[in-house]
Order: sequence, then C-alpha cells, then structure tokens
Amino acid sequence: MQINGRVHEGEVEPRTLLSDFIRHQAGLTGTHVGCEHGVCGACTVQLDGEPIRSCLMLAVQANGRTLRTVEGLAEPDGSLTALQRAFTEHHALQCGFCTSGFLMTADALVRRPGAAALTEAEIRQELAGNLCRCTGYEGIVASVLAVLGTAS
Repeated sequence: MQINGRVHEGEVEPRTLLSDFIRHQAGLTGTHVGCEHGVCGACTVQLDGEPIRSCLMLAVQANGRTLRTVEGLAEPDGSLTALQRAFTEHHALQCGFCTSGFLMTADALVRRPGAAALTEAEIRQELAGNLCRCTGYEGIVASVLAVLGTAS
C-alpha cells in the first residue's frame, strides 16, 4: 500500500488490523488506537481520500490502496496546513490523543465540494464520530469554521 506517498510492503497475518500495520510495521505512530471498536475515532486515517477507522479494517484490505495518516497532512515543505494552524490558534487540542483522528476527519470534510456552506450544526454532526474528553469541541468546531471561512 502507499502511505503518505511512500510504498509500504510487508507480510502480515490475515488478522492484522490496519492500525497495527500503520503503527508497528510502517512506524507511523501518529495514528492512535483508543477503543479498538471504531467508536472513539482516534485511529481515523484516510483511505483513498475518505476517512475510515483503521482499527476496523484489516491491513490486507488496504493492499494496493492509498492511505494518508496525520504524518502526511503537512505541506510538502513541512509547514502546517491551514487546518493544523487553525487547531493551534483556536486551542482545539489539549492532551492531543484524539487530535490526529479529528484532523483526518476534518481535513476530508474541508476538502469536500460545498463544505463552505455547512452550518455549525452540520459540522458538529460530521465530527460526531470522533470523541474528545478534554476540549468540549468548541475549539475544534471553531477551527473547521475558520478554515471554511465561515467563522464570525
């Protein structure tokens, strides 16, 4: 599979989760594993551009596919994206455990055609699959609104 523009190959047992392959074989530890049931969203990555829970997918299912993790979000020169900067500016992270999952979900959201027309309630609904115990979500939603240019 291709992860963040680099080909990663490996022999895996058929039961190996994608999250485990990413962390232990590809060495990309920004993808966090929380609940291991697909509920918390900490393990969210993008598969062929769409956010998915990597703890619910087997590594063999990603064979020949394109994967993007939080390590692949930065600009080509290494600078932060507008979304990453907004997370910092709007205090959208505290302990940071859920941040990579939120960033991967929000990144796909802001790139979606028509995203600029989303209301705050719709953005909250889109982010509902990611859980955070620290922030209260206000900064996270404000970050997405800022990137979409709809912040008041």
